[in-house]
Amino acid sequence: MIRVYLIPLLAIIGVLFAVRTVIVTSKPKDPSLPIIEPPRAPFRSFVAGSGLIEASTQNIAIGTPVPGLVTRVDVVVGDPVKAGDPLFRLDDRDLNAQLRAEQAAAGAARSKVAELRAQPRPEELPPLEARVQVAEVVLADARDQLTNWEQAKAGSAVTPDEISRRRFAVDAAAARVLDAQAQLNLTRAGAWGPQVAVAEAEALGAEARADVVKTELERRIVRAPVSGRVLQVNIRAGEFASAGTLSTPLMLMGSVEPLHLRVDVDEHDAWRVKQGARAVAMLRGNHRIETPLAFVRFEPYVIPKRALTGESTERVDTRVLQVVFSFDRGDLPVFVGQQMDVFIEADPIDSASPAAADSAPGA
Repeated sequence: MIRVYLIPLLAIIGVLFAVRTVIVTSKPKDPSLPIIEPPRAPFRSFVAGSGLIEASTQNIAIGTPVPGLVTRVDVVVGDPVKAGDPLFRLDDRDLNAQLRAEQAAAGAARSKVAELRAQPRPEELPPLEARVQVAEVVLADARDQLTNWEQAKAGSAVTPDEISRRRFAVDAAAARVLDAQAQLNLTRAGAWGPQVAVAEAEALGAEARADVVKTELERRIVRAPVSGRVLQVNIRAGEFASAGTLSTPLMLMGSVEPLHLRVDVDEHDAWRVKQGARAVAMLRGNHRIETPLAFVRFEPYVIPKRALTGESTERVDTRVLQVVFSFDRGDLPVFVGQQMDVFIEADPIDSASPAAADSAPGA
């Protein structure tokens, strides 16, 4: 009984189940809707590219000319700054001490110049004039004694040697008068010109050394090179700031009014992009947020592609022409470093003539 009815029934049920399974699994599935609707170009013919938002001054990696310990950071992320505003400061205690020493030396040198220019001091002349008068009196006395001895020579015991000594005494007194007068004239003449010039040169050298220290002190204050906004702060007070090119800049800043968008255009489509062409950028994640772009310039050197979008059709060995556009941020929720999808109006490929193909972008 089981063999006659049950086994054939099970076989029929198995066949029916297999047929149903084949029918259900072979039925085409409805395509799933994308989580985010892809952007659509507003132009009939266009060139698409990926754009990276940057500052209109380009992103400036702030460094320090000298390494040192950071003592103070004057800005935080997002602060607007003007050209010349301090960003952070390095330890300058040693230079301040050196500056005080150099300023003291410069002050002493300037005082030396003032002293030389003020010569002679009024108090120095009376003693020298008195020395001249004393020397003249001594000379007059020596001459008077010589005259008396010469008059008493006849009929006396005055020897020729005594007369000679009196004459020598007169000559010595006359020489002392000349010496005293010369000292007085020298003092009255004041400082010698070359001597003043040497003192002035020494003063200038001392002031120059002080200025060198001031310059070094100024280099310890890192200032904003342009007006803009602080985009990153990667240094804190108490940390050591290294000089030179760093993989992570100490600070990142740039002007964000307006913003620039650097678009990578595949080299195969580069010839289709014309200078001044209309372009639109759409925000990734919400293509409804879009903004028109204004052409700024071509980067004339074609480079290997660096910013990868992750699309399956993308080739790592692609070279790209970079086109820079500008736009006003306004109320757009965009930030520097963000990627946007860009569509640039271009001529249709089938209508391109050989002359158009040979023309370079921006020609």
